[in-house]
Amino acid sequence: MPGDIHGARDLARSRESAGPCGRGAAMAQPRVLPQSKETLLQSYNKRLKDDVKSIMDNFTEILKTAKIEDETQVSRATQGEQDNYEMHVRAANIVRAGESLMKLVSDLKQFLILNDFPSVNEAINQRNQQLRSLQEECDKKLIALRDEISIDLYELEEEYYSSRYK
Repeated sequence: MPGDIHGARDLARSRESAGPCGRGAAMAQPRVLPQSKETLLQSYNKRLKDDVKSIMDNFTEILKTAKIEDETQVSRATQGEQDNYEMHVRAANIVRAGESLMKLVSDLKQFLILNDFPSVNEAINQRNQQLRSLQEECDKKLIALRDEISIDLYELEEEYYSSRYK
């Protein structure tokens, strides 16, 4: 197959996989969160697979473009510029997919924080236990302090009322 057709076909394929405005399929999807956790996890899984596939496809096509073909109908300079442009587009698609993966990691962390009720409940229970033990210690110290003050006050009252300086 002649080089110009091969390059044009690959460029068209890269634009198709990139979607509108050079964005991949995952970026073109609306970011509306589904209602159920299962649907949300399936959405995360699909985003992961789409972005990894986009990175792999674009990287593979960059490697294919890097091959020098001897038989072309276009001059080497023209073919070189076309290949250079295609590599830049594919590299941008790889960067976009990588950024999408970082956003996915952020979304997964947020999902875990907001929806990991057993660990949240465990943390709350541990904190409650700590605060209850602290409260018990404080109560014991206050009771001991009250008893000491009561004894001292009783002694002072006894001394005062038995004194001749009333």
